[in-house]
Amino acid sequence: MSQITLKNLAHSYHANPRGEQDFALKEMDHVWDDGGAYALLGSSGCGKTTLLNIISGLLRPSQGRVLFGDRDVTDAETAERNIAQVFQFPVVYDTMTVRENLAFPLRNRGMDAAYIKARVTQIAAMIGMDHILDRKARGLTADAKQKISLGRGMVREDVNAILFDEPLTVIDPHMKWELRTQLKQLHREFGHTMIYVTHDQTEALTFADKVVVMYDGRVVQMGTPEELFETPAHTFVGYFIGSPGMNLLPAEIRGGTAQLQGAAVPLGAAYGPISGRTQIGIRPEYCVLTEGDGLPITIKRVEDVGRHRIIRGDVAGSTVNVIAPEGMAVGASLTHVRFTPDRINVYADDWRVAPIGGAV
Repeated sequence: MSQITLKNLAHSYHANPRGEQDFALKEMDHVWDDGGAYALLGSSGCGKTTLLNIISGLLRPSQGRVLFGDRDVTDAETAERNIAQVFQFPVVYDTMTVRENLAFPLRNRGMDAAYIKARVTQIAAMIGMDHILDRKARGLTADAKQKISLGRGMVREDVNAILFDEPLTVIDPHMKWELRTQLKQLHREFGHTMIYVTHDQTEALTFADKVVVMYDGRVVQMGTPEELFETPAHTFVGYFIGSPGMNLLPAEIRGGTAQLQGAAVPLGAAYGPISGRTQIGIRPEYCVLTEGDGLPITIKRVEDVGRHRIIRGDVAGSTVNVIAPEGMAVGASLTHVRFTPDRINVYADDWRVAPIGGAV
């Protein structure tokens, strides 16, 4: 296993980039701890796979360095980096059995036969394929082949890192949950550095110790699931994490209050002078419908999702979602919405502003 350090890293697919807009990856500096479980999360085209391919050696960055531990691997071939990579679509050897596919990386390295047998048996049980070890891969379903690919990526214990590029795309939802759980168990047991690329927030939040959220070629926040939920560093994180995402409303910040079209909303802290386009962000979970306390809300519709209700409404010209308990009556008397003050985040030009005193 290795600590992965990205120094002054950036990448453009243009031969002669003229500005930041020509870079698929904007300049970044990050350290990913040895043995950490990370998820690279973001929408399509944000740079996730580009960054993963740079770490794996499939792509050389336009600028900057990649270090595994103290070793500079920027110019090292993929084979020299001692990593395992699992791709979005299954890569298996159809003429081999499931057992032979799983054993292939170990046999290539001349491992002891008894060790290979034990390790293959262990991984096959983990991916639920121990009952078909002697079947040929040809003719298996796409999700079965992806499980073989996943198992082959995890069969080696001596790798610096295991990289997963949206590996569960073709896996059915129930099996996805099981495999994510098993991946976490494998991580706890063997401590591999794992990086998991996905656009699915559920996959990211249930797999990773820390989630790396990317937007427009930048890492906008690296944090625990709790940090991403409670204190999104960027409005994109607030919008992308959560279902529904964070409510964002334009507001003028004056000390400990936010002014929304003449109405004062109390904040949980005081703020100094802020320049730029200012907004407040509040999770639907921290919004409460009332009979007159708070901001006027026009309710557009109510969605019952089983465990709770999602109330979609309009506040001062902005869409606001409220999560209400299942069974709560939503009648005509509920005309206002109140925000929990200490759960409100303040943003300027999409970046979170810390309150006076430097509190997080």
